[in-house]
Amino acid sequence: MISGLLETFNDHFLLLILIVVGIASAAGGIPPIIERRRRRSIENTLPSLLESLSDSVGAGRGIQEAMMEQSKTLPGVLGKLLKETLEESHSSSFDAALASFSAKTRSSQVQRVMVLIQTAIEQDSPLQGILSDLAMDYERLNDLMNSREQELSGRGLLIVMFICIGLPVLIAFIVGLFAPASKGFQIDSFNKTFSYFFGAASIIAVGVSGRMMGRFRDVVWWMPGWMALSMLLYLGAVILVGG
Repeated sequence: MISGLLETFNDHFLLLILIVVGIASAAGGIPPIIERRRRRSIENTLPSLLESLSDSVGAGRGIQEAMMEQSKTLPGVLGKLLKETLEESHSSSFDAALASFSAKTRSSQVQRVMVLIQTAIEQDSPLQGILSDLAMDYERLNDLMNSREQELSGRGLLIVMFICIGLPVLIAFIVGLFAPASKGFQIDSFNKTFSYFFGAASIIAVGVSGRMMGRFRDVVWWMPGWMALSMLLYLGAVILVGG
């Protein structure tokens, strides 16, 4: 059975190429996932930082002193970056430290907050109220973003699993059951055409899923792998069922 499976795949040069390309391109798809998780971790921690800064400023501390105090207790990547930036700020101004901190986070939320804090300091605005309002606003925003992302991720994963895995296996089971090679049916060209169809369908499914979640560029790296998996499952299932 295994030798027959290998011989069949040897006749599908495109599939073999896609397997190699899919494995190689997966290396490019991993960094965006890591970066996105890092950024979302920072953004989910931001409201607690703003709330703590509001309390510290309300207790009479300056914003720079409050940030230094929070950098020592704030967990995660945000606290680490804040501590590193404030330690480096001794050789520069506080405004430069805030700009450097927002740039290191690579988060649009943090960058907007730092700009608002700098503007409030320049205009001598009441920082406690501003920080408190920002904390509530960004907490609601992140809750909505997390809820939306969880919902869309579930839908996108369902689309990919059905098109790339479920449908090829289902069709292969039907073809192998009603037109088995062990009974003399010659459908090699049919199977090759259907494998190309499922490969193309996988590209569309992964693209639609990525577009739904707003990460189309990130999922492009995974398209060859899903295409190869879909074709491999169809051809393998036909052989296993049909003999």
